Amino acid sequence: MGPIDKGTGGAVTMVCGTRPELIKLAPLIRLMGSSATVVYTGQHYDTAMYHRIRRDIGQPGRFHELAVGGGRRGAQLGAAVAAVDEVLDRHPTRAVIVQGDTTSALAGALAANANDVPLVHVEAGLRSYDRAMPEEHNRVAIDHLADLCCAPTALNRTNLLAESVPDERIAITGNTVVEALVSALPGHAEEAVVLAAHRLERDGYVLATIHRPENVDDRGNLETILRELNRLPLRVVLPLHPRTAKRVEAFGLTALLDRLTVVEPQAYPAFLALARGAAVVVSDSGGIQEEVSVLKRPVVVVRRSTERPEIEGTFGTLVPPGPRLTAEVLRWLDDVAGHRERLEHIPSPYGTGSPSARIAAALRRLVGGDPVAVSPEPVVVPPPASRRPAARVPRSSSSS
Repeated sequence: MGPIDKGTGGAVTMVCGTRPELIKLAPLIRLMGSSATVVYTGQHYDTAMYHRIRRDIGQPGRFHELAVGGGRRGAQLGAAVAAVDEVLDRHPTRAVIVQGDTTSALAGALAANANDVPLVHVEAGLRSYDRAMPEEHNRVAIDHLADLCCAPTALNRTNLLAESVPDERIAITGNTVVEALVSALPGHAEEAVVLAAHRLERDGYVLATIHRPENVDDRGNLETILRELNRLPLRVVLPLHPRTAKRVEAFGLTALLDRLTVVEPQAYPAFLALARGAAVVVSDSGGIQEEVSVLKRPVVVVRRSTERPEIEGTFGTLVPPGPRLTAEVLRWLDDVAGHRERLEHIPSPYGTGSPSARIAAALRRLVGGDPVAVSPEPVVVPPPASRRPAARVPRSSSSS
């Protein structure tokens, strides 16, 4: 663990530890500026992935870098809680903000609770109702610890109410990915440069990202996914996640990468250019399911379950590893221009405008005073097409 700077804390402390968290908190960091302290646990410890996004976010008042790193989930969680607890003890804060459902987010929530500091959960109320998904336990625990649950959509609010989270603790804000993406999205000239660098033509390739443990830690699932990607009629561009690269080598599957266009993890603007130019995206990422709804591109989600059902039937299709992956990609490829035109007219379920300004306004109501001076915007979030029936609340478990 690296040294912790001495001094006074900021008005709010944001705890994160992965590249997606930094991307989604970047608009809030820029908005709050010197009022914010950021604690980066180092859960994502790949240097290239971290530094690419670190240079793109705004400059907070203080940035603590902790070297928690990888390892078993229990040990990682314990180390992260202890590290964040030390920061909060040395640097008093008016609120702790965590984003999403990672180990780092849970660590921030537990440390805030232990220090009796108000907790704000950005991206609250997402539910897959899949107890085999470690993130499901994290997000449920964080929501029930939080003093303010910032729900991206009306469906997320419904999920929280079904679990008896009081309505006064919930604010529908939209998702900060909307403004993070708009801020980072390159123009079409810059997009053309990115595509040319990889010798790609717009709508002439498939973009794939695979990294979730359920897919890459299981040799059968990983081999199946790679074989299905090899069956596709277009070039497949695969930014190779460090975790996936390690598993491919360990399982002896490197030959299955030969026909794919394997590239290193991309800086966020370059990745968005690749996603916007693709005919279709294949991914197991949660964030990409949100991003395609802003980019107006289709995604085939290769997972057992999803906590983002808002895009199913419009921008996305959920499939398990296997032949359905290829079948669904081919369905999207049957009329690429037509699908692109149709999706352009479907609003993103994750809102418009500035979710970070709405979060900051809700934070002001929670803690009083003026941690950051903002004017709230009305949230514009389309109602969900369908509502899930209330389900039994997953029980948080230390063994999951």
